[in-house]
Parts: sequence; structure tokens; C-alpha cells
Amino acid sequence: MLTIDSEKAWIEFCKKNLNDLFPQFSHRTRFNRTRRGLHSIIDEIRNEITSMLGFTDNSYRIIDSIQIPVCKFGRARFHKTFRGYGAAYGNCPSKKETYLGYKLHMLVNLGGYVTDFVLTPADIDDRRPVWELLESYDSITVLGDKGYTSSNLSPELKVEKNIDLLPLQKKNSKNQYPKELRQIIFKLRRRIETTASQLTEQLNIEKVLAKFLWRLNTRIKTKVLAYNLCHFINRVLGKTSDIAKIKDLIFG
Repeated sequence: MLTIDSEKAWIEFCKKNLNDLFPQFSHRTRFNRTRRGLHSIIDEIRNEITSMLGFTDNSYRIIDSIQIPVCKFGRARFHKTFRGYGAAYGNCPSKKETYLGYKLHMLVNLGGYVTDFVLTPADIDDRRPVWELLESYDSITVLGDKGYTSSNLSPELKVEKNIDLLPLQKKNSKNQYPKELRQIIFKLRRRIETTASQLTEQLNIEKVLAKFLWRLNTRIKTKVLAYNLCHFINRVLGKTSDIAKIKDLIFG
């Protein structure tokens, strides 16, 4: 949130500004090794916060994905860091470019809080991780964009898990939703676009400084936890009407 994305710069900031809280701050390499080793604890903290906020019981989720490029297309054939670790070529429609890297598939509630996510190679179709993301869910409604349209996926989810997957439909679709429902889905889906924008622009989640996949996974888990903590702090402060306004916590 302070736009400090370098691990080295963050340690220096902590030593300079948080000395009263941490008078014997560990060495940078040891600190980062410890943090990476605690990746499973990061998941537990995030799950506990989700439970404390009551978001495990919500009956609605929004699904989407964002790009995690490790290299631009022009330099991709020279890039060796993530070779053999699942990095693949993918397309970014908003930027109209091809990149080498991954996709972060997310589920958020109607307030924008990230409840579940999974990292996949960039060439994976958005529909493939849906089952993994919804593994722990039953009897909910999931809103998505046109990329989640499938003649098989929605019926199978309904039969096996009583989950209603409602993707935005293409204009030439034979079974169009009623106009009122289309407008509701379109409006609610914008919430996950805002979440993706906050993760990208305020927490630099697309900026890959890691050299290994497991380190990248830890960075992503840390940033998602930081984002969710902002929601939690807003709830504690009583800002229930604007719980997703996270920039005010730092710059307000």
C-alpha cells in the first residue's frame, strides 16, 4: 500500500520506521526465508479472517482472472527464470498483447473480498480452474463474464454441487437471460474488476520480482492477505459502507 514492492526496500523501511516495535529486526535474507517458509500459515490467517468476517457463508461469488506476466513477448524466448515451472504464453485482451507467465483465477464476494484463488499457466482456459475454485462450495450462485460460457460446465455444476454459474451471455446466444437479470449480472461483475484493479495498481500483484515459482506463490499469497486485511481493518473501524476503500487506510 506504500508502493514499496522491493523486499530490500521494505526491510530498510521497517528498520527505519518500526524500530520501536521491532528493536532486533532480523537480517533481510533470514526475514524473507522465514516469510516464504510460512506460506501455509499465511493461508491459515487468510481463512481465519474470512471466517471471522462471516464471508464463508455468503451465497454469492464473482469469478474472474487477471494476468501475471513474468516477461514481455519480445523477451520471452530469452527468458529462463520460469522455464520448466509452468509459465506459458497467454493473451491480455485489455492491453492487446501476448505475454509469458501465469493467470490468477479468483473468487470474490459481492463486497470484493477475495475468498479463493488459484495460479495457473497463462494458456489455461478460464473454465478449467472453476471446479478447483468451487471445491469447498455447494448451493451458491457464481457470476462470471462471457469466458465462462459453456454448454457443459453450468449444467454439471448444478447437478453435482447445486451451484448456479451465471456467465454474461454473448449477443447471439439462443437462451438469453431476461433483461433485468443481465443488467444485475453486469453491474455486480464490476466489483471483481475493481478488486483486480486494486490488486494490480495499489498492491502491484502483476509485478513479478521473484526468481522461482514458489517465491512467486508466496508473494501473491502475501498480497492477497494484505488486501483482505484492509477489508478486515475497515470492518473493525466501522466502515461497513465502504469496506473496499483500502487506499484511505494509508493515505487518508
